[in-house]
Amino acid sequence: MSAGSKDPAGEGTPSSSAASAAGGAGAVSSTAPVATASARPAKHRSIWREYLEAFVMAAVLALGIRSFIIQGYRIPSPSMEDTLLVGDWLFVNKFLFGAEIPFTGLRLPAIRQPHRGDIIVFRYPKNPKEDYIKRCVAVEGDTLLYKNKVLYVNGVAQKEPFVHFADGDRIMASRDFFGPVVVPKGQLFMMGDNRDRSSDSRFWGFMDKRLIRGKALFIYFSWDGEHKRVRFSRFLNAIR
Repeated sequence: MSAGSKDPAGEGTPSSSAASAAGGAGAVSSTAPVATASARPAKHRSIWREYLEAFVMAAVLALGIRSFIIQGYRIPSPSMEDTLLVGDWLFVNKFLFGAEIPFTGLRLPAIRQPHRGDIIVFRYPKNPKEDYIKRCVAVEGDTLLYKNKVLYVNGVAQKEPFVHFADGDRIMASRDFFGPVVVPKGQLFMMGDNRDRSSDSRFWGFMDKRLIRGKALFIYFSWDGEHKRVRFSRFLNAIR
């Protein structure tokens, strides 16, 4: 009898081929619970994969924001008093002057060039691993003279209500007399607002614009370490 023919007398006893088919069906049936069990870990793996993907996306987004848009910095020294105090935390706009592309040495196109008066975070020319913050007081082509604590740019005495003199009227030749000098192309002359307590372009020279990190925006937190208290009045102060 062919395997495909029906034998009423043999319905209770399958033929070898039928038995094989039944056995095959039994094999599939018996492994069904195993397949279901194995599906559970797959579901867990899917959840963990989603978490991992979300974490990676968040990390990439955070890195992108930090690298190209905005970054936080803390003020560690009094060189910018009273504009910025030790313990101020501020945000810096990184795309305005053209953000650095990490690990390439290249920069994105700038929206504008630095102006006199901009407070800028930059890599210290003598040690690019350190970040400094100073005010730009002269740009390329400007003639600068600092005499008796007065800053002259292109022969005009500058009005600087933000400047602080920690030593008062005491004059030091090595600090309070500089120039005249002409700022070279692609360079900036940087000075701290606390003119008596600032290591700036008077001592280490011009700052190459390629070292710029970004322009200071506003203070988002401030901690008075001497008195162990938060300076709430400085929160969200725009930096000018």
